[in-house]
Amino acid sequence: MPWLVATPHRMAVVTDEGHWDFLGLNHQMPSELLHGSKYGEDIIIGVIDTGIGPESRSLNDEGYGPVPARWRGECQVGEPWDISNCSRKIIGARFYTAGMDEETLKSDYQSPRGVNGHGTHTASTAAGSIVEAASFHGLAAGAARGGAPRARIAVYKSLWGPGSGSGSSATVLAAIDDAIHDGVGVLSLSIGAILDTNSFGALHAVQKGITVVYSAGNDGPMPQTAPWVITMAASTIDRSFPTVITLGNKQQIVVQNTRSSNG
Repeated sequence: MPWLVATPHRMAVVTDEGHWDFLGLNHQMPSELLHGSKYGEDIIIGVIDTGIGPESRSLNDEGYGPVPARWRGECQVGEPWDISNCSRKIIGARFYTAGMDEETLKSDYQSPRGVNGHGTHTASTAAGSIVEAASFHGLAAGAARGGAPRARIAVYKSLWGPGSGSGSSATVLAAIDDAIHDGVGVLSLSIGAILDTNSFGALHAVQKGITVVYSAGNDGPMPQTAPWVITMAASTIDRSFPTVITLGNKQQIVVQNTRSSNG
């Protein structure tokens, strides 16, 4: 069968504040890109990651209309996940176990639900609904939202485990194939791998008209820097979280921490 390609079986791992002002995507100010696209209305973003937590306020479907007719995906059930966990926001959900060892699978939910939060984080970064008065234990208060807050989300759980999360090339490539069939317009992969297998799958998606976005990660060169994908990297932010540590000799040191000295 000349159309088949064999590649080595390898493992992929997850990689890790969207600065919308820098990108010209502040939802409270006129923006041709954000407002002209109606906040990403009805764009379908496929998120290949560790699953998702549908209870997050960023994933509520308030004010959404029917699921776009072009959607051909499904909502797989599992433990603990049923059809009610899909919605007009999370319009589809699948999970993949091929090539994963039994111990890793046992440490996670056998469903699209994620155990470590990474998939919920990446999905809400891409398409989280606007949540006013959000903060982290009182720090950085404001509106939380994704880049395209009115977009729909399709979940493809390909990475497993309560730690950093990992998945096989088989799970990731199967997810890419299903996402192409299901009708996503954008694919988000915050993962890394040691070979180019995943980038071959991404090329196939791009050839079908899908925009593929990878996280840059902390190493390189890596498959997520292939010329046919968009590679996103984190940068510095314009705020700090100082707290004061008092030592035994009464000396005080100001450090950065997510626990405020006033909290």
